[in-house]
This record gives sequence, C-alpha cells and structure tokens, in this order.
Amino acid sequence: MADIATLSSEGRTSVGARRSEATETAVLEAFVALLDEIGYAAITMEAVAKRARAGKATLYRWWPTKAHIALSLISKAKVEMAPPAGASLRDDMVDYMTRVVGLWRGHSGLPVGVLVRHCYAEAWSDPQLAIALQSERRERWTLLDTILRAAVARGELPTDTDLARAKDFAMSWPFYLLMTDRLPAPDEIARMVDETLDGLTSGSSRRRSPGT
Repeated sequence: MADIATLSSEGRTSVGARRSEATETAVLEAFVALLDEIGYAAITMEAVAKRARAGKATLYRWWPTKAHIALSLISKAKVEMAPPAGASLRDDMVDYMTRVVGLWRGHSGLPVGVLVRHCYAEAWSDPQLAIALQSERRERWTLLDTILRAAVARGELPTDTDLARAKDFAMSWPFYLLMTDRLPAPDEIARMVDETLDGLTSGSSRRRSPGT
C-alpha cells in the first residue's frame, strides 16, 4: 500500500479555499485502503467517508466523485528522475518511458495505471473530470517537453519541430498499451522508443524534403 505522506504534496485538483491537509490525507489513505481491499469498482463515496471518519458533505465538497479522489492520488504520484543527461534523445526517452511505465505498474506502491484507466473511462461522462485530467497531463509531461527541447538544441530534432505533436506522438503508444492493460515489459521499452523516434525523425525529414 502506498504511504500517502511520502507522495508529492503538490498535486491538487480542487478549487476554492484550501482543504485541511489532515482531512485530505485521511480521505486518500481510506481510498487506497479500500482500493487494496475491494477494488476500484466496489468503492463508494459513503465507504470512503466512513473509513476516513469524514462527513459526506465535506467529501463531496472537494471530490464530486470517487474518480476525483483517484485523480488526486494520480497527481501526487510523480515521475522521479534527474533532468535529461544530455547524452542523446534516445537515452533520455528510454529513461523517461521506463520510469513512467514503472509508475503506472505501481512501483511506488500505488496502482497508478489502474487509477488512470478508471479516470479516463469516467471522464467521458464527466466534463469537469475531463478538464482536470487534461491539466494533470500537461503538468506531468513537463519533463518530456524538456527532453525534446534538449534534443532540438543538440540538433537531433529540427528547430521547427512541433513539440506538442511530438509529445502526443511519443506518448500515444504507451498510453494505448496502458488503457488496454498491456504495459510493455522492460525489454520492450527500448524498441518502443526506437520506433517512436523513427516516426519523429522521418516526419521531420519529409517536412524538409524539396517539393513537399
């Protein structure tokens, strides 16, 4: 089980006045305990409130649904890694993807991948959750943006590279595998990165070709 106290305190998806840290910790710990005991599908907001010894009105004020509690947990689980080493885009991408997949697999003690899948499934019918997920994704991909910018500075990618599209392209394969519960094994990540970079560099070459 994840130790909520060791997760980053930066993630916060609520609005308005800041909620009590003690209440937030109690709610998140209750949710994680229930997740471990009965699974996501069986969790109810009433069960979380009872386990956390929190009033239901307080719970619903900050988290409209259990998916919003899950998103709070996702936001606190950060990819821990040093800034890009600068050796190569490939090395930086393999390191980044390995850590992201490890986070999704639950190496932090929290089944982040399971929570992500449920949040995206519920976001189809919850516009507020969908917006919060988009914001969380932008924050999480900040390091990937740094990696790609470093590659442009080294000349591995052209200066006119569309970084937003490059990030979408780089994450599309691992995210698809996450959503279909087929996360790549460690030895598959390097191949996945190689094929992704082939797509990025070949697209750049086509843009620079005469007559295109």
